[in-house]
Amino acid sequence: MAIGVWISLFAYFALMIAIGIYAMRKATSSSEDYMLGGRGLSPQVAALSAGASDMSGWLLLGLPGAMFVSGLGSAWIGIGLLVGAFFNWTLVAPRLREQTVHYGNAITIPAFLANRFPTRALSLRTVSAIVIVIFFAVYTASGLVAGGKLFESAFAGIFNIGGMSDYAIGILITLGVVLVYTVVGGFLAVSMTDFVQGCIMMLALVIMPAVVLFGEGGGGFSQASQTLNEVDPTLLSWTSGLTFIGWLSAVTWGLGYFGQPHIIVRFMAIRTLKDVPTARNIGMSWMLISLIGAVSLGLFGRAYAIRNGMDIEDPETIFIILANLLFHPLVTGFLYAALLAAIMSTISSQLLVSSSSLTEDFYRLFLRKEATDKECVTVGRICVVLVGLVAAVIASNPDSQVLGLVSNAWAGFGAAFGPLIILSLMWSRTNGAGAIAGMVVGAATVMIWIALGWNGEFMGGPGVYEIIPGFIAAFIAILVVSSITADAGEYQHIDR
Repeated sequence: MAIGVWISLFAYFALMIAIGIYAMRKATSSSEDYMLGGRGLSPQVAALSAGASDMSGWLLLGLPGAMFVSGLGSAWIGIGLLVGAFFNWTLVAPRLREQTVHYGNAITIPAFLANRFPTRALSLRTVSAIVIVIFFAVYTASGLVAGGKLFESAFAGIFNIGGMSDYAIGILITLGVVLVYTVVGGFLAVSMTDFVQGCIMMLALVIMPAVVLFGEGGGGFSQASQTLNEVDPTLLSWTSGLTFIGWLSAVTWGLGYFGQPHIIVRFMAIRTLKDVPTARNIGMSWMLISLIGAVSLGLFGRAYAIRNGMDIEDPETIFIILANLLFHPLVTGFLYAALLAAIMSTISSQLLVSSSSLTEDFYRLFLRKEATDKECVTVGRICVVLVGLVAAVIASNPDSQVLGLVSNAWAGFGAAFGPLIILSLMWSRTNGAGAIAGMVVGAATVMIWIALGWNGEFMGGPGVYEIIPGFIAAFIAILVVSSITADAGEYQHIDR
């Protein structure tokens, strides 16, 4: 491996750790500081932090891999996400920023739900914290799988540590660096590193497709299109071979946004309510550019591979292969850093949200109600490490697919929290009983759907993405249970 690659990677690692140390000195003195950055994020940092923590390794591995295999039909996932993110910023962000302060200055989603529905506070905090920790362990594992694949593909044979595989070493290095800056600097470190990582990711997704298309061996847009048409004309079709169920399963990824704790917690932390529209515009612009880049990379990366006789065993590694093949080592190292940025930005956010729930909604609630802020910060740091280790165990299988793990966890959160967040913010008749029913029904429906394999094949036809039945079932459960039950004192007027 050329020295230039290592220079770029070490510079990236050093920058992340330096940001963590800086953040430790600025915002780790209290629980609100450590877990929510003191609600002081600028719109720029909030926007790119939400985007980077959302677009994990699947943006540079999973989505390009799906495009490589299936063509434009897979791009409907990106379109669904773009629409979902817009409505999340428009409907949820301003209301959540306002109401988490109004209802007891809540610093976690479980705490907000408990304060919003006080008659079922204990049950809500417990159930929502359990859902967060379980699904985030799987979600975090998907990021570690991506890190393992990077090291397995890019650094094969370089490491020789105790007989460990390159994949396992990649998981340990990825997790190790994330733990350092997350444990040390908390939410502010995670958000600031997300901002830097978001910039790196977007730049990489502009550079890579351009070089693949117009660099040596690329042949330009027309030649790439001709190559794809010769191999399989459906690759350039938005609808060919795509059933209605397949299309619906793709675009409904956007529903998941309303229930992703690691994304919507950025709305809680933004500096002021007036900053939300600015953050939305920045975030949506970043997302549009990044998704176009990822789609182009997968599609035209396949044309490049065909034209140059390349045998790609794992389509999800196309970014890694082309980064190593087409660029100067210093640039290759930067592109590897972009992939690590996508991975680490999401892992760090998920670890911190899981840690916040374990600390505020288990430790402080059941074990040490009188715990000081300093004690909770210490416990939060320990929980970050513990959740990270559990995720590493889940990720230990090198055959795991990044997009598959992400889709399961995304659906779980989307169904468990999405309808509940929307209705708790926008429908005053939502009550505690309905909230619990929706959360349990949504999460259970997703897990049962996956267990029965109906996301792969349903009634003899193509599978239905589990978020669809989960989201619908949870929405109905909240509406029905809230309508037929009455929790005294919960129908409060909400100022908007």
